[in-house]
This record gives sequence, structure tokens and C-alpha cells, in this order.
Amino acid sequence: MPCSCTQPERDKKSRSRLQRYSGLELELLKKMAFDNFDWKRVNLPPEQRENIKEAYRLALDFAKSPQGWLVFIGETGCGKTHLAAAIANYCLKEGQPVKFEVVPDFLDHLRLTFSPESPVTYDQLFEEVKNAPLLILDDFGEQSTTPWAEEAVIGSLLIDGTSIHKIAAILQPPDFHNERNSLIYGACLSLYERDEAIDQITVAQELDRQGKLEACGGAA
Repeated sequence: MPCSCTQPERDKKSRSRLQRYSGLELELLKKMAFDNFDWKRVNLPPEQRENIKEAYRLALDFAKSPQGWLVFIGETGCGKTHLAAAIANYCLKEGQPVKFEVVPDFLDHLRLTFSPESPVTYDQLFEEVKNAPLLILDDFGEQSTTPWAEEAVIGSLLIDGTSIHKIAAILQPPDFHNERNSLIYGACLSLYERDEAIDQITVAQELDRQGKLEACGGAA
């Protein structure tokens, strides 16, 4: 039985492993927490302020008990990445493994695995992300529009992935006249219809297609 005097060192190493696994190496992401998220933004009209408050509540509830899916859709700079990173950092402090991936960067890393000098294979990297107990995808929708990218992210990672819980922080509200955006948003809808474990989909505007979405995102 390990000596209790070494427990602090073991805990430190465990936290270090979780941090490396998480993908939250950037200092900016490490600092994003619930207690420094400003949902009382004075430059927002009252309705949007209430929406961002609701998005904050949903994110905090999810962090305390990750269940199903949580999807944020909104304009650049409205707080999606902050809330997603806050969830990740909260879970890390609780000792829960989480994987935070910026989708365009992740696809670049996948492409690099085709190089003979790559230390990991495509399958190794993809499976590590796909099988994460809690997977957070940031800038989802900003990846390149190649068929390979869409299949990798939407088909294999988003829909066929085995992660127990997932969060997608999507950059922009979808333009349904844009075929690519419709495909991305349609994937979210199909997930909602397929899996009752999806708790909330937070959207930026009144986009209540077929009554499937709860429009509470506002500027979130």
C-alpha cells in the first residue's frame, strides 16, 4: 500500500497527466472559468443579457453533472469558447478526464499523421479524441470544406464517436442557404432526434426548426 506521505506528489502527477491529455495547454484557456465569465455585460440589451445568463447556467449545470450534449451557437466573441473551456477546467479540477479540441487545429494534426516522421498514427490520434469520456469541440464549423474534413468531423467524430458526453461550441449561427452550414446544423438536429440524452441545444437566434431546439442562447 503506497505511503500516505507520497499522496500529494501522486495527486500532482495525476493532475499533470489530465492537463496534458485535455489539450488545454494554452494559458488563456486555462484561465477561462465560471467565476471570471461576465454575463452582466453592460453593453448588451436586457434580453441578450438574460440569454447569456441562461447559457452560463446551462454550462455550469453541465459541468457539475455532464450528461448528453450541449451545443453553443453564436457570433464571434460572445463567450462560447469561454464557457466551453470553463466546463473543461471545472471537470479537470474534479479529476475528470476531458478532451478540448479546436476543430481546425485537430484536422491539421490529423493531416500531419500521414507524414513518415509523425510520432503517432492517424488512427491513434483519432481514436484518442473520439473515445474521450468528455469531448469539447471548439470552432466547430470553421474547418475546411473538403469532403474528407466533413466526413472526419461530422460523420466519424460527431455522430459515430463513442464519447459519453460532448460539447460543441460553434462559431456562427447557421445560414440555412449555405449547404455546408446546413449539413453541420442538420447533424446537431439528427443527434437530438436520435438520442434523448442530449440535454440542451443553445442557439443564438429563434431557429426553432421542427420544434427541436430550445432558443435560449442569445449572445452566448
